[in-house]
Amino acid sequence: MPAAAAVGDAGAGSSGNGHPSTIPGGFKHLVVIYEENHSFDNLYGGWGSVNGQAVNGSQSVAQVAQNGTTYDCLPQVDVNLASPPLSASCTDTTHNIVSHFANHTFTIDDYIAPTDTTCPPAVQGTPFKPNGWLNGTGASGGCTRDLVHRFYQEQYQIDGGKMDRYTTGSDAVGLTQGQYDTARLPIYQYLHSDGAPNYVLADDFFQGAFGGSFLNHQWLIAARTPLDTTATVNNSIVDANGMPNTYPQYTPTGTVKDTQWTMACPGGGNDYAAACGNFAVNTIQPASPPHASGAQLPLIDDTKYPNIGDRMTAAGISWNWYSGGWDDAVAGHPGVNFQYHHQPFNYFAAYAPGQPGRAHLQDETKFIAAANDGTLPTVSFVKPYGDENEHPGYASEPDGSDHLVDLLKTITDGPDGKDTLVVVTYDEFGGQSDHVAPPVVDKWGPGTRIPALLVSKKFEGSGVDHTSYDTTSIVATIEKAFHLAPLGTRDAKVNPLFSGIRIGLDG
Repeated sequence: MPAAAAVGDAGAGSSGNGHPSTIPGGFKHLVVIYEENHSFDNLYGGWGSVNGQAVNGSQSVAQVAQNGTTYDCLPQVDVNLASPPLSASCTDTTHNIVSHFANHTFTIDDYIAPTDTTCPPAVQGTPFKPNGWLNGTGASGGCTRDLVHRFYQEQYQIDGGKMDRYTTGSDAVGLTQGQYDTARLPIYQYLHSDGAPNYVLADDFFQGAFGGSFLNHQWLIAARTPLDTTATVNNSIVDANGMPNTYPQYTPTGTVKDTQWTMACPGGGNDYAAACGNFAVNTIQPASPPHASGAQLPLIDDTKYPNIGDRMTAAGISWNWYSGGWDDAVAGHPGVNFQYHHQPFNYFAAYAPGQPGRAHLQDETKFIAAANDGTLPTVSFVKPYGDENEHPGYASEPDGSDHLVDLLKTITDGPDGKDTLVVVTYDEFGGQSDHVAPPVVDKWGPGTRIPALLVSKKFEGSGVDHTSYDTTSIVATIEKAFHLAPLGTRDAKVNPLFSGIRIGLDG
């Protein structure tokens, strides 16, 4: 290991307030790039090995119907995967399915190429097509339809660790078993090209909470689920199987209701440990602008429920949240695919317009300028704009991966490149299946395994890290690096990313 600072040490120096001045390992900058909606198997399942070290890659798990019987064929509703236009080569009379796909994983690229015109045009007024755009009618990029990724549905899909109900618990049914050809992804090709920085692939990294983007962005910065302080909310209602909705392969066993909030507690009130009451778990809008129409979460009181930004500011640690399209959205003319619920600090009172914390919310263009100028803050969170974040349904996976490569090149080729550790991960699974059962920690998660990489020009070699992590490992790394108090119970106990850093530095 280089002598600058051992992993876990305070670093090469300390700031005037007694906090370390470097990230463990001697890094002066940490950049977290937060991509969208892919499970590990879906995106990195075909990574193979790294310097002879095996990656826990994709394995097919036979999907079962609501009654527990195994499908023979995978039903499909994506307009480019249904039969027609594909041949109906698989017939499942027991479950009344005629499909092109047998009950196992398949490669999406074999049916939807990166150049296919299956993406929705990024134009205001474009109609919503839930099952996607038929090739030849949309924009280029090889998009699939979107897949449901919500709090209760994911728990049903995981099925106590059996990982066999993704198809039944999804509006996109068999698309849950689709996977990309990892070796064809721009990020894979870049990291295996001459002159690329070394990397560490973390193959046991899970999304922090069950469900979708809104909640996992909250867990990224606050390691907890926010409480809605509104007097009354429209609580979810689940059936005997824990499901709140109807899907092509799922019929509820009783009354259901699928809302932004957890189900009511049997005795009323709010019980965080039991995950019941007025907790916001599915997409809800921030009270501060910019926001879309719809239900809003009241401003979160930072004095009661702080986030990692509050902790860093109090400690004198420089940081920013950089979001693609932020300046346009604040100015009142957001891009078609700007996602308001991907801006987690905007839900907190300390970051409302006019508050000092607002200065930490900046446009991605300012991050690129700082990386080029050598003026990166100690900690940067980077959230790409919708068209470039890899989200199924409205974004192209290969185009998003191209943008990710551009960001990595900007960072590693910049003046701060040698002193910067980059963490690349995804907010959640996006409804895609994975074969690795997540650890059972609490009622909130962790959820499905997701891709995660550590990248640095300072790394001496590439490797694989089999340490168990979840999204809160990122804030735990910051907390332990700078001796900050944990935000909650999960980040207090989860593994920080120190093992992965050590692997990269040792080479």
